[in-house]
Amino acid sequence: MTTNLLDFDLDGLAAFCEGLGEKRFRATQLFRWIHQRGARDFAQMSDLARSLREKLAVHARIEGLSVISSHESADGTIKWLFDVGGGNAVEAVFIPEDDRGTLCISSQAGCAVGCRFCATGHQGFARNLTTGEIVGQLWFAEHFLRHHLKTGERVISNVVMMGMGEPLQNYSALVPALRVMLDDHGYGLSRRRVTVSTSGMVRNIDKLAQDCPVALAVSLHAPNNELRDHLVPLNRKHCLEDLLDACNRYLEHAPRDFITFEYCMLDGVNDQPEHARQLIELVQHHGGTGVPCKFNLIPFNPFPESGLTRSPHRQVLAFAKLLSDAGIVTTVRKTRGDDIAAACGQLAGDVQDRTRVGERIARQRTIMLKPVPAAMAVRDEE
Repeated sequence: MTTNLLDFDLDGLAAFCEGLGEKRFRATQLFRWIHQRGARDFAQMSDLARSLREKLAVHARIEGLSVISSHESADGTIKWLFDVGGGNAVEAVFIPEDDRGTLCISSQAGCAVGCRFCATGHQGFARNLTTGEIVGQLWFAEHFLRHHLKTGERVISNVVMMGMGEPLQNYSALVPALRVMLDDHGYGLSRRRVTVSTSGMVRNIDKLAQDCPVALAVSLHAPNNELRDHLVPLNRKHCLEDLLDACNRYLEHAPRDFITFEYCMLDGVNDQPEHARQLIELVQHHGGTGVPCKFNLIPFNPFPESGLTRSPHRQVLAFAKLLSDAGIVTTVRKTRGDDIAAACGQLAGDVQDRTRVGERIARQRTIMLKPVPAAMAVRDEE
């Protein structure tokens, strides 16, 4: 059985090469061929000794993911569906902008967190992706796009771990993948341009701060524990207070001086003025000092199983104004790729569910759709 070299960061590849009787500098050369040039054939690696190429042909392989389908949006967004075996498939999305190219990568086949507003969560969970399957999405996309756009320059400048899955639940595969992205012999991305998004895995937020600090985005989506317990079930294990404490600890090591809080706008559920005021109180006064942050308000991308609807645009803007007027940097995410189901919360792929999450979410639906409490409405009128 040969070893897939996409599974290794540079240290891992050096250890593999040492096992073949080779020095570390050979691993560096090999790493560059794989990630900077997109090579998959050892025979074309002309600056490697023939003896090493022969050993690699026997003991190793460079195996990316098979593309099941590819769709390009009218706005230039591209979505790929990758086969990861066992009847499972994951999606990755390239989002072009004038000043950057962002790749949204999946970390799991499905997701066990089961957020009410996320299409992936409604599919359930099959398994974690390997490091090679995470890196393989970037490896394929970068070199496909160079050929597609007829350029020798780097196309992908930003990576966001916001595709299918909860990245911090796949920690052991995530960290080596991040190191490949950051390594100057690999993709050379800035720590500020690689973002891990989490629904609130407190212990692993602390571990990431020590092991590989990159930009951090937190899926907040609610201003209090009662509501967040229903929207983001992980909150029942890691409450808001513990989560915000972890955010402040992370900032001591982070490449940015703020946390990005993602907030999906759900009509009549979490989008009222009282919710905005609770958010302001939460992030500005938690622990006596607050949490340095910015908010990214995300228009909900509906799917039939959710039982939820998107907040009206005027409601989103009014909510954003309340946060901005309180001195909190607030943006409204521009919806991209919704014509090919590539927008935020829409990635679904194919998942052989082992968790029966659909049944659990269906039981929660009537709880989630209760109206805003009357007390909130009364305070809003005062």
